[in-house]
Amino acid sequence: MTPDQHHTAAEMLLQAEQTGEQCGLLSLNYPGMTLDDAYAVQKALMRQKLASGRKKIGWKIGLTSRAMQQALNITTPDSGVLLDDMAFENGSTIPAGRFIQPRIEAEIAFVMKSPLAGADCTREEVLAATDYVTPSLEILDTRILRADPDTGQARIITDTISDNAANAGVVLGNERHAVDTHDLRWTGAIVSRNGVVEETGLGAGVLNDPLSSVLWLARRMAEYGQEIEAGDIVLSGSFIRPIECPSGSQIQADFGAFGSVAISFE
Repeated sequence: MTPDQHHTAAEMLLQAEQTGEQCGLLSLNYPGMTLDDAYAVQKALMRQKLASGRKKIGWKIGLTSRAMQQALNITTPDSGVLLDDMAFENGSTIPAGRFIQPRIEAEIAFVMKSPLAGADCTREEVLAATDYVTPSLEILDTRILRADPDTGQARIITDTISDNAANAGVVLGNERHAVDTHDLRWTGAIVSRNGVVEETGLGAGVLNDPLSSVLWLARRMAEYGQEIEAGDIVLSGSFIRPIECPSGSQIQADFGAFGSVAISFE
């Protein structure tokens, strides 16, 4: 893809978000699209959002579970950008029409106190750079059709990455923990919708350890001349399947001793 095509694709995604009408698969429009192209589209999309006054508040890591990677025939996670208008208060209600097809995932969020990046970044450096960890929900949305109505072709990884890794929102819990006070592999959640348990999972579902996910991001960002900055929120990846959130959904994630987090959809 050319830089002009990256910009055009980003415009399509931005219009879809603004109108609430999904656009077609970029992977069909640009069949030779690579992962680098997808991240270039994402960067062009973020450039437009930042120019409109949005502020970056962190990063999300996706496709960290073995099941999701196998479903998309990939062997690596992906990442997206968190912006200030994506942050929602714990226990708040999201107004109707804010998202197109919202879903939620339960994750462990890292909040950083110092910068982190580099191809040689280590686990010890991740630990040292982390201010605290907290329970969280990620809100997903898709500005691209999940499947092409004519061919039946489903979205693939280049579509998802271009669409800011399907990122739409983040809800942080009120509890804050030092990163070494809980075994994050065994930290998990019981996630309910309208009082019915929909999913359960453990942190080990995220690359065997959520900390490994943050380490992956720090190393990947070095390839693009980026870094995790002090104050950034990093969503380490979901350990449950996405839960659909139609109008009227009330989501509660019980992380036990680690805390809880909730969100509702009007």
